[in-house]
Amino acid sequence: MNAEQIEDLIFWGAVGVVLGGRLGYVLFYGWDHFVDDPLWALRIWEGGMAFHGGLLGVGVAMWWFGRQRAIAIGDMFDFVAPIVPLGLGFGRIGNFIGQELWGRATDLPWAMVFPRDPLGLARHPSQLYQAALEGLLLFALVWWYSSSKRPRYAVTGLFLALYGAFRFIVEFAREPDAHLGFVAFGWMTRGQMLSLPMVLSGLLLMVVAYRIAEAQSEKAD
Repeated sequence: MNAEQIEDLIFWGAVGVVLGGRLGYVLFYGWDHFVDDPLWALRIWEGGMAFHGGLLGVGVAMWWFGRQRAIAIGDMFDFVAPIVPLGLGFGRIGNFIGQELWGRATDLPWAMVFPRDPLGLARHPSQLYQAALEGLLLFALVWWYSSSKRPRYAVTGLFLALYGAFRFIVEFAREPDAHLGFVAFGWMTRGQMLSLPMVLSGLLLMVVAYRIAEAQSEKAD
């Protein structure tokens, strides 16, 4: 990919993030609100974006971009995957600064009281947990893995599996959405429910990628 193609990819990726993130929030977190007030989905200035929806939006945008320019989709996904955690990490730091998406109440010594919290409880700084896991650690692992020889789609699979796992873990410290609460088994949040398919699909993608590469290698021999 040349510089001009990368600039175009960034633009369409941003479009996919906004549209997918908003649509994902409407479908995953605000369906009842949408049914009562369909125009609410267009009022993006009122807030409401979902990472899982944004990921799907970017995926669709990249697929369309690759088809239009005859670029191998797997190579493009593997090219972008190691960079994504940096954006996720800075985004979570932004959540921390903006005092949103805070954690559950705790008595741990590093608990924080967020001034915007109407209950004034000492809480987990879960935004920083996510910045460390989904940002810094995920970046280090995926970047290290991508620097070695590996089959097409394997980097993408690793990203999906690790992000889903890290997000699932951190959700135990993050306060569930007030209007949803726990959505399954009395303890599972919507974020955890959406992350499980990411873990499974990521692992499956890696297994398939290595099996295809192995089969191609045996055929070549």
